[in-house]
Amino acid sequence: MRVMTFVISALLSVVLGAVAEAHAFLDHAEPRVGSTVPTAPRQLSLSFTQNLEPAFSSVEVSDANGARVDLGKPSISTSVMRVGLKQLAPGTYRVRWHVLSVDTHTTEGSFTFSVGP
Repeated sequence: MRVMTFVISALLSVVLGAVAEAHAFLDHAEPRVGSTVPTAPRQLSLSFTQNLEPAFSSVEVSDANGARVDLGKPSISTSVMRVGLKQLAPGTYRVRWHVLSVDTHTTEGSFTFSVGP
């Protein structure tokens, strides 16, 4: 009975562990989530926990008025998405991302960062 319980527990942990990692989540960003940077960055870099499908992944960066300040379509290399930025004035910027991981699951999210002292 103990052997059977151990086997079932081991199988459940493997299956549930695989399910928990079945989506591409934001691992880190540069500029960092919620940070204030002293000088305006030239690009935004987002690193995810899984590889991305470039054709179905996107990011938008907007200023406090909702105007887009990114330079359009991002470049994607495996699990990292980068997009160029226009010259940013001091202020707060919102990043909205939507990605499709290679395992066909979508995730999305948003965060802010600020430029200024």
